Amino acid sequence: MTPSKPPAPRRRSEATRTAILDAARERFAADGYERATIRAIARDANIDPSMVMRYYGNKEGLFAAAVTIDLRLPDPSSLSREEVGRALVTHFLAMWEESDVLTALLRVGATNEAGAERMRGVFRDQVLPLARRFCPDPEQVPVRAALVSSHLLGLALTRYVLRFPPAVALDAEEAVAWLAPAVQRCLTAPYPQ
Repeated sequence: MTPSKPPAPRRRSEATRTAILDAARERFAADGYERATIRAIARDANIDPSMVMRYYGNKEGLFAAAVTIDLRLPDPSSLSREEVGRALVTHFLAMWEESDVLTALLRVGATNEAGAERMRGVFRDQVLPLARRFCPDPEQVPVRAALVSSHLLGLALTRYVLRFPPAVALDAEEAVAWLAPAVQRCLTAPYPQ
């Protein structure tokens, strides 16, 4: 009888990464970003904490890899061209209000390359397709989507991360009233001359 071979290093590596990510998702969901620790995640995955660091570098890198963000954007065909700005700002404000994960991802994305890449992926996969539907010039879609994102992320940064008192004090209706026309213009207006 031939002894069985140990699993190939690549398969072990993939299994370890999967265990780490599964444990991280559960821990971040249960404890939030601030209270979740590498040690607790490693303990949950039954591995040494140094393995988490080896694969993900730090907590921010692990968070960026573990968290999948579905913005649950409205179906573009359900939005009218005249109201898309208002609908997007209203939607994003509701998402930021209900999800600490988005705030944590914004913090991580601003300071960590893995987090920034996660944010770029969300932009590429979820925001660009929506902008494509409303932009009057297909060549301008990436720029216009980036401008929309700058408005929405700027509000999120000042309201939920930096907590500027005037931004925090705005009620949702005021924030929508101020920001929706800018987002609308970025998506649908003719190119500025």
